[in-house]
Amino acid sequence: MSGQILEKETEDVRDKEEKIKRISANEKSEEISPEKKKKETEAIVNIYTSFNNTLVHVTDMSGKTITKVTGGMVTKHDRLKANPTIAMFISKRIAENIKDLGVKALFVRIRAKTNSPAPGPGANAIIKSLSREGFKIINILDTTRVPRGGPKQKGGRRGRRV
Repeated sequence: MSGQILEKETEDVRDKEEKIKRISANEKSEEISPEKKKKETEAIVNIYTSFNNTLVHVTDMSGKTITKVTGGMVTKHDRLKANPTIAMFISKRIAENIKDLGVKALFVRIRAKTNSPAPGPGANAIIKSLSREGFKIINILDTTRVPRGGPKQKGGRRGRRV
């Protein structure tokens, strides 16, 4: 009796060991598959908009350039470079380039000319169309440079005498 019970227990242990080996082999094969290799990464979208042109520069988190598209690369008309419609085409080109790399989330930095009160007309259109393309926009930051103080004004120590 006891011999039969021992044989059954050893068979059960062998079966369990074989199942564990099969499961671990399947897990290893799943890890190697190319579908799981693609990581959902993040990128930084630097948008420079003036009233004459729109430039979009996409970098990874370390600052390495992924892609760069300007208004002049999309249209040959100088007057249309800052147009929101052209900005939509710019963002479409960028979306094509960064989707291949597995980028899913974006940090957006908008920069305008220093003396202008607001960014150009293309900035909002780019952000809106990138979100429509399926990217998650994590943060929008205004990095416009602001002059503080500046150079010494003319007029001397006592100022301009009228």
